[in-house]
Amino acid sequence: MIRKLFLPVLGFAGFVFAVTVVVQGSAPIKAAPAVSEPAKAAFSQFVAGAGLIEAQSENIAIGTPVPGVVMEVAVTPGTGVKKGDLLFRLDDRSLRAELSLQLAQLEVARAQLTRLENKPAAESKPAALARVEDAEVAVKLAAEQLGRLEKTDTRSVTTGELDNARLAVAAAQAKLNIARADAAAWRDDIKVAQAQIAQAQARVDATKVALSLLEIRAPISGQILQVKVRAGEFAPTGALAQPLVTLGAVEKLHVRVDIDENDAWRIAEGARAKANARGNAGLAVELRFERIEPLVVPKRSLTGDATERVDTRVLQVIFSFERGEKPLYVGQQMDVTIEVK
Repeated sequence: MIRKLFLPVLGFAGFVFAVTVVVQGSAPIKAAPAVSEPAKAAFSQFVAGAGLIEAQSENIAIGTPVPGVVMEVAVTPGTGVKKGDLLFRLDDRSLRAELSLQLAQLEVARAQLTRLENKPAAESKPAALARVEDAEVAVKLAAEQLGRLEKTDTRSVTTGELDNARLAVAAAQAKLNIARADAAAWRDDIKVAQAQIAQAQARVDATKVALSLLEIRAPISGQILQVKVRAGEFAPTGALAQPLVTLGAVEKLHVRVDIDENDAWRIAEGARAKANARGNAGLAVELRFERIEPLVVPKRSLTGDATERVDTRVLQVIFSFERGEKPLYVGQQMDVTIEVK
């Protein structure tokens, strides 16, 4: 008796359960409330676009002209820097040792020049120059003696005396030539010493330039937006996917708006625009037109919307706004509406 009643009751319970599940499953799903209210259009006729906040100077990706191990990082994200301030420094120990050696070589070259210039000499002049002066005087005296003999009556001067006077002039001239050659050699030594000083100074200057390349400094005054390098890490050269340091001037911020190429023709110079922050439509700023970049480029700024087109090209329009105390940051996305007529 129990078995005859149990099976029908169990079947009926299963039927009721199935009907209940089907009814509940076919009920319309209520739409989830929006996390935040969407931005409202500020103009009667407008073109909408996704905007990306960037620094007034654009985001500057700081790199290094030479590779090396980072010894010091002098900045942190959010700090302000002035043009020329140190950002980070690479290992410079080998170059500093080389600079010390080159400075010593420069001092040796200078000492060599001083030694040449201060050789013992008559009347505080180098000996070679003094010998030239003596030889010039001897030539002059011998020439005067020969002149006097030639003017004397030939009856009182023998041929031998004239020949001896002429030989004396020739001998004095030969000594003068030798003295001048010695003096010229001394001057050449001076020139060589001076050239060695110039060469040593050039090496020192070149090493100082190489040292300056190891100190990466701020190209402009602005704010450090991101630091992705640490002391002890190797800093490579070239364009990196992740910049070592990102810097920008943020007193005034720019918004780079991507406008679909189909709507590009509708944008006019000086157009008014308004931007609303993603996630907070009440956080809005009036935008000031800056420029239109006339090159239409492939779209790169993605919003994450399921219906977003990525196989399109966009015209980039640049607007600006005063940052003030608004919680808006570089890299943040904005919903922008641009007035059109």
